[in-house]
Amino acid sequence: MKCPKISFNSIANVISIASGVSLAGIIGVGSYVYLNKDAIIDDIKDAAIESVVGGMGGGALGVPDLAPPADSASAPVPSGGLGVPTF
Repeated sequence: MKCPKISFNSIANVISIASGVSLAGIIGVGSYVYLNKDAIIDDIKDAAIESVVGGMGGGALGVPDLAPPADSASAPVPSGGLGVPTF
């Protein structure tokens, strides 16, 4: 069986084409990110705020609802104060 002749020129051409395609992809992705950076930043901010506030059980505006439910009984307040001795 005879081996096909591969010249240095054909190897260089293949490497050159692969390099050009890679460079075009890098330039394309970089241009997309540069042109849409404000929208990308806003999306990341919104996702970060939602992940932080969403875990708190916040209200409609993202303010946490810290008040006890209306139907829950409140604990009795002791009449003796806080238990700090007076001298």
